Amino acid sequence: MSKVVLFEHPLNEKMRTWLRIEFLLQQLQASIEITNHQTALTFFRNISELLDVFERGELRTEILKELERQQQKLLAWCDVPGVDTERVEALRQQLKSRASELMAAPRIGQALREDRLIALVRQRLSIPGGCCSFDLPTLHVWLHLDQSLRDTQVAAWIDTLEPLRQALFLILELIRQSGVFRHQTSLNGFYQDNAEGADLLRLQLTLEDSLYPQVSGHKTRYAIRFLPLDSERGEVPARLDFELACC
Repeated sequence: MSKVVLFEHPLNEKMRTWLRIEFLLQQLQASIEITNHQTALTFFRNISELLDVFERGELRTEILKELERQQQKLLAWCDVPGVDTERVEALRQQLKSRASELMAAPRIGQALREDRLIALVRQRLSIPGGCCSFDLPTLHVWLHLDQSLRDTQVAAWIDTLEPLRQALFLILELIRQSGVFRHQTSLNGFYQDNAEGADLLRLQLTLEDSLYPQVSGHKTRYAIRFLPLDSERGEVPARLDFELACC
């Protein structure tokens, strides 16, 4: 059976930011067990990049707007015959709950920004090798604490991001579910279409195609060019079948 590769491409800046935050939160979750310098730096680098992304734009406002927009979309579904109204209402309540939790939470990332150890590590991350024990004795000592103490502190840091994580992951799940994969064919490695009101393109290619999509476009129209992984010897078929969802 063919192995399928999923590509996702944002169609606006808001979605671009959200996908980056989702990626970093997933990386963060995968690196919470800090046992040495290597695992520590992976964790702190993800924290630092998250804080950098948080600085751009009105993140909380955008997410709250989207939670409201998704509620309005679900309301419209209530009038469609045959729809599971209980499921729709449960999702609406979930969206409301996520919005309340996010509004009640402190400024996103504020607790992490104010943490002394995180601040010290962030200052050194841009310097090649700048987190050595002689550069960062505080981190060096912290890595010698009992594992349970480190785990408790890391869990407390992660908890401060929970209102954001829950709200954002619910939004992205609903957006992804809003688009159905449809069979499409590109001609000579090119495909274009309209994307009125869409936020996200999702493409599925088989691994043996040895191709990747290069997407350009904005909120009303997009174009996809398929390029070979091997830029020198790879070829793009005259007709390429792929699956596409516009969400």
